[in-house]
Amino acid sequence: MSTIVVFSHLRWDFVFQRPQHLLSRLAQHYPVLFVEEPVYDDGAPFMERSSPAPNVTVCRAHTPIHANGFHDEQLRLLQPMVAQLAPPGDEVVAWFYTPMALPLLQSLRPALVVYDCMDELASFRNPPKQLLQRESALLSIADLVFAGGPSLYEAKRHRHPNVHCFSSSVDVVHFQQALDRTRTHPQQDAIPHPRLGFYGVLDERFDPDLAGVVADAHPEWQIVLAGPVVKIDPERLPRRPNIHYLGQQPYAALPDLLAGWDVCLMPFAINEATRFISPTKVLEYMAAQLPIVSTPIADVANPYGHVVAIADTPDEFVAACEAALAQTSEQRRHMVDAMQAVVAATSWDNTAARMRELIDTAPPHTDRRATPRRLDAADDPAAASLRGSKVNTLRAHEPHVGTVVIGGGPTGLSAAYHLGADTLLLDRNESVGGWCRSIEDNGFTFDHAGHIMFSNDPYVLKMYEVLLGDNVHWQNREAWIYSKGVYTRYPFQGALYGLPPKVVTECVMGAIEARYESAESRTAAAQAVDDCCADGTTDVCNTDRSVKGEVKNFEQFIYKVWGKGIAKHFAIPYNRKIWTVPLSEMETSWLGGRVPLPNLEEIIQGALEPSPKPLGPNARFGYPLKGGFQALMNGFLPHIKGKIELNADVVQVLPREHIVALRDGRRFRYDDLISTMPLPELIKAIGNEAPEEVRAAAKGLRHVSIRCVNIGIDRVATDKHWIYYPEDTIFHRIFVQGNASPGCNPPGGFGFTCEISYSPYKPLPVDGEALIARAIEDCRKVGMIQDGDTILAANQVDMPYAYVLYDHARARNVETCKAWLKQYDITLVGRYSEWEYYNSDHALLAGKRGADIVHAKRARAQKASSE
Repeated sequence: MSTIVVFSHLRWDFVFQRPQHLLSRLAQHYPVLFVEEPVYDDGAPFMERSSPAPNVTVCRAHTPIHANGFHDEQLRLLQPMVAQLAPPGDEVVAWFYTPMALPLLQSLRPALVVYDCMDELASFRNPPKQLLQRESALLSIADLVFAGGPSLYEAKRHRHPNVHCFSSSVDVVHFQQALDRTRTHPQQDAIPHPRLGFYGVLDERFDPDLAGVVADAHPEWQIVLAGPVVKIDPERLPRRPNIHYLGQQPYAALPDLLAGWDVCLMPFAINEATRFISPTKVLEYMAAQLPIVSTPIADVANPYGHVVAIADTPDEFVAACEAALAQTSEQRRHMVDAMQAVVAATSWDNTAARMRELIDTAPPHTDRRATPRRLDAADDPAAASLRGSKVNTLRAHEPHVGTVVIGGGPTGLSAAYHLGADTLLLDRNESVGGWCRSIEDNGFTFDHAGHIMFSNDPYVLKMYEVLLGDNVHWQNREAWIYSKGVYTRYPFQGALYGLPPKVVTECVMGAIEARYESAESRTAAAQAVDDCCADGTTDVCNTDRSVKGEVKNFEQFIYKVWGKGIAKHFAIPYNRKIWTVPLSEMETSWLGGRVPLPNLEEIIQGALEPSPKPLGPNARFGYPLKGGFQALMNGFLPHIKGKIELNADVVQVLPREHIVALRDGRRFRYDDLISTMPLPELIKAIGNEAPEEVRAAAKGLRHVSIRCVNIGIDRVATDKHWIYYPEDTIFHRIFVQGNASPGCNPPGGFGFTCEISYSPYKPLPVDGEALIARAIEDCRKVGMIQDGDTILAANQVDMPYAYVLYDHARARNVETCKAWLKQYDITLVGRYSEWEYYNSDHALLAGKRGADIVHAKRARAQKASSE
């Protein structure tokens, strides 16, 4: 038999709400032990037990410790008492309303962990400092997460794979007793009509000033407020002859109150504490079929705005109350019909039944992801520094730093590398590297997509030497394209030899036509730089015409520069896979300097004979011998003078106050901020402090995501480094990790990565294990996997932000965000923060540029102070 052990920050005999409704119903199927926060008692500690409902036992610990709640000081006394709660042999379902009780879980050894998140407790006044950190830990181990409303669901659904939205419900039969308007409540018998009422907790979510405005606007109205006063000074509550405070009321008395009201009020303050609330009372008011006036609470306005009057300002609130009192019989009939339809669709009985079904069918909590690559000093000398003081695994509190760097990818690491000891680098992952991290699976090392080292910049080449020493292998690039059943060298337009004769003819003739069609096209070809292989995709576009005139978008660029043959056979289908939007929606500035454009002679020569050598700036590239690309990232660590915080997820940035806040509740004040996080995420973390036009610009930035399916087999599959696939495979490119360095393979193994683009415009066709199976199937189709090969490893990693999309609004949107952020000492550097197409060498230089900006600012300040 299963026993539910509940840890709650609310007491059972407090306001009767979600926990009591749900657990009293679940108690019909499981014994429920409701563990409240301890109370002070100067005697020996003991557990008081009571039974307020059938099969429900309330457990209230008495301890000689003054600390409130599930405080750390209470744990040593609570743990042995909690360990004795469930009967021997019973399976335990641990149910949390507060993450603060999480340390008590070790006393139970539960079969299932449930987090019923009814409120965003961290938004309430004076939350415990460990709350966010413990919630993150609870989300990492919970089997089921229930969210108390749509807003909370949106806030939690990306943080756990099994989140379910269970909004507030209603006991219709109980509250329909109020339809008998002859029922009376003794405390309001002497209060005249009209009565406008509210019941609930009077805390920081309640707007006392609004209640005062309503009372002052109509002294003849009687404002009835029923509920306990908690966490606010009672002196803040308005005192008027027509405002009546009735105190906390028992659940059984609420219909009697409602029966005597003319309008139901929901005068909630609009603040952080009410951002995610889903008030139970809105449905209870509807069951009583009374007019309702509310402030614009999201989980009231969105689902019930057609029934509830939503008022944004005090004047609008008063006007809505006036309209409610003046309803015609026809208006009231329509209101009642709408309310009946709403309450008929929900009940606490149904909600509890759906929760029970999830509890009974929940799979065990497991994490099937490949493990991050372990940093071992034996094969990576830089890893030893992780054991020193550079990475603060205890996450000590540091209230003020000179420069905060958000993001520990190549750009953020480079910025910290070029800054001083008063620098704090924050990264949300458990290892540095960003998308240049590596993972290990069954002896294979895989990167997050393919990364290589190449640069024409002497400074970057010197950095490679400093960071890796002799742990690097330089080699000539073997990049190829698989099309029409044959391999040709990359770039496609310079290596047509071997393709079917008809294809070669179309490509050469198309290139000739594009070059000599007009003077304008020659100008366009000379000025437009480089190659379609700079990893990106397109949607459907015409393949039977050549575009004339000025090059205005990527689609025209392809036809103008390479002609309709190359467009048809490679450039259009390949880019169709990657960019996921019509190429006409993309401009071409991102192509500059990436791959050389072969001249017409080279195109023809490459069609007549095999291409003798690789072309392009990455024709020769480097890669770490051991440790995957992660080794280059770890190479920064011994050289960084500041501190690094891992598992440090920045959730809020306050530009005016120069503060960043982490998900675990810590806050750091900075002089300068260097951000490498995606620009839309930075603006989202700033929230409403950013002007509307800045928030709109950030939302307008588009990107492409990449899912990598990593595969290890027992045979060397190819001698190539990466291969492009313009035709009908699910992946657009395979990066051959096992050839980048043999150190990425275990003995007898050979690894490679299938890169698959997706976006809202081109979703993944399948996911999970089905995606891995599809990638393996397509690898067989193109010969990367053959009959008889054994799959030694198969996993996937996700890159939600991979390629920035160069649509026609990008430059304007980026500039709008940059201009506003600059005034608050926020420097944007790197691919995702600047929203630019950066290679890894560009990323290293971008980090240096960010550090130079900070140094220059401080030099100017020092000069000014000395003058």
